[in-house]
Amino acid sequence: MIMKTYMDIDIYPPFAGFSMAGIRFLARLKKNNNRQWFSKHKSEYEDSVKLPMQSLIATLKSLVAKFAPEFDLHPKRSIFRIYRDTRFSKDKTPYKTHVAAVFHLKGSWQESAGFYIHIEPGGVYLGGGIYMPDGSQLKKIRAAIAEKSDEFLSIIQSSAFKKRFGQVEGDKLSRCPAGYPADHPMVEWLKFKQYYTSVEWSEKECYSVEFPKKIALVYKELIPLIRFLNEALGKRPSTNR
Repeated sequence: MIMKTYMDIDIYPPFAGFSMAGIRFLARLKKNNNRQWFSKHKSEYEDSVKLPMQSLIATLKSLVAKFAPEFDLHPKRSIFRIYRDTRFSKDKTPYKTHVAAVFHLKGSWQESAGFYIHIEPGGVYLGGGIYMPDGSQLKKIRAAIAEKSDEFLSIIQSSAFKKRFGQVEGDKLSRCPAGYPADHPMVEWLKFKQYYTSVEWSEKECYSVEFPKKIALVYKELIPLIRFLNEALGKRPSTNR
């Protein structure tokens, strides 16, 4: 695939299924996770992993815009770099062996609840929510859950949500957070330190031309929770480009 640029606007090929060569590359990278090997094969990464992922995001953008135009799906900004941050990790391998992207509110990069996608040899992971909220964000989300409990429960206890996602995921406190009584009716939800949910698919799903439509459907079913979280954080959606 070739990406073209016209008048400083990047044009990506229509998504025709994720590259099998890209999955094979990631599998080989797992066995050869060193700078010398990657440098030698970097063009393979660019052509068979990065570009197909960018084409996927470009195709997904128009689909998500129909129900969530406030989110930024950008083939360059949204994709994670292949390079690992090893400064605080015992694992010093320099490269990720998956390709991933995250989609946040426009103008609120990493400060809002959003969507996530992760592709690797063996499977696909789709998720959404807020994964690493700081203390201030947690207070706001917990306050919204306590004050708008009916709205929150109507989202996570709906038959559609339960069928697709099962339940909200995330690490939890062992006790009720400070400021709330131990017998608060929403105590189990107030204990959460993260608020997200996910689905996992087999690797074969990413090879289909229908892959973007299936992702968009998952995100559409997840948008009520995402918007609840963002409203709790005081994030006002912007539909501007």
